[in-house]
Formats: sequence, C-alpha cells, structure tokens
Amino acid sequence: MSVVVIEFITLDGIVEDPDGSGGTPRGGWAFRYGPEAVAGDKFRLGSTLDDGVLLLGRRTWELFARLWPGRDDPFAARMNAVPKLVASRTQADVSAWAHSRLLDGGLVDAVRRERERHDVIVTGSLDVVHALRGEDLVDEYRLLTFPVVLGAGRRLFSAVGPPADLECLSAERVGAAVLTRYRRAAR
Repeated sequence: MSVVVIEFITLDGIVEDPDGSGGTPRGGWAFRYGPEAVAGDKFRLGSTLDDGVLLLGRRTWELFARLWPGRDDPFAARMNAVPKLVASRTQADVSAWAHSRLLDGGLVDAVRRERERHDVIVTGSLDVVHALRGEDLVDEYRLLTFPVVLGAGRRLFSAVGPPADLECLSAERVGAAVLTRYRRAAR
C-alpha cells in the first residue's frame, strides 16, 4: 500500500496556513479563490478514502474536527467515515470526531504497520509529512497548486530530508488551481 500526501501549495512551495486559521500574516491564500476552489474531493481521493486511513497531526486534526462533523455533503460523509489516526506528542482527546484514535507508538513505526494493510493519506500536518519524508516513506504527492507567490512560510520540501526523484502521473486544472500527482520514481 502507499503513503499519499495531499497539500494545498503555492507556486513557491509554501503550504503553511492555506485557510488562515493559523493566523499567519500571509494566511488564507487558498481560500481567497472561493469555496469552489477548495470544496469537495479536489484531490481525487475517491475510493482511497473508503479503503484507507487518514493520518493527521494533532493541530490539523483539531481544525478538521471543528469543521467536518457538521457537514453533510457526500465528500464530508467520506471524511467523517474514514478511520483517522492522530499523531500527537501529548495525550490528546480525540473523541470529538468519529473514528479517530491516537497513533500507537512512534509515528514512523505506526505508519509502516498501517501501510501494510491500507493506504495512508496525510493531509496538511507538515511536521508529520517532514518526518515521513525524512524516512523516505512518502509514495505519492497530490498537490493543489494555487497561483500565488508568498515568498515566506513553511515549505513542503524543506532543506531537511533526502532528495527525491518523482514521476508526474497527471496534471489538471481544478478551478483556479492545478492538481498535480507525483509518485516516487522507479529505482
């Protein structure tokens, strides 16, 4: 099975605070393009959500747990039904969003165990993504790139971590953004 990272991203590689909830000076950049730019299954997850598991860092989980349970569209139903794993350095209460549980043990070992059984989808959660990338565990990136350059902020591909050779699987316009899919290149 695979580890799939999905991110809203700017042309200059920033993934920090796309919705503005983090209160950063440049936050909210993805949501300036309207709800149709970010609503629904923009990342083309489809049945991957039905058969996989969603992995979120605690802060991303807390944000999502405030948003998704109250929605009732078909994509929200999938998001609410998918098993959710929460990576946290503290004992967090994850009862606010159905089908959520804290990771057992360390992040890397837990992801290795989970991907033996099903796809692991990581959304947002940049610290989690960087940790998995550092261990060469990311198999695919699905990036929704918005036509904005911020110049500063946390980047998806930082100087930390191994180089990665990727193969482009697809690129398509999705509203104001472009959805690209990359997988690990054959070795």
